[in-house]
Amino acid sequence: MYTTEQNRHLKRAEFVRDRVSYIVLRVRWCNIIALNVHVPSEEKSDVSKDSFYEELEQGFFYRFLRF
Repeated sequence: MYTTEQNRHLKRAEFVRDRVSYIVLRVRWCNIIALNVHVPSEEKSDVSKDSFYEELEQGFFYRFLRF
């Protein structure tokens, strides 16, 4: 549960995929972005891991250029 003071600093929260979410916090002089990423484990195939990282790099991080 968030207080009114905490809500004032929360600019955005989004669950992008089942393994990726982020929040954007508004602080005094800038915005802070906190990412939560659950990557595939070592036991997964290399193809699966490469696909995940490629998707993460190409489709997700460019979203933050506007912040």
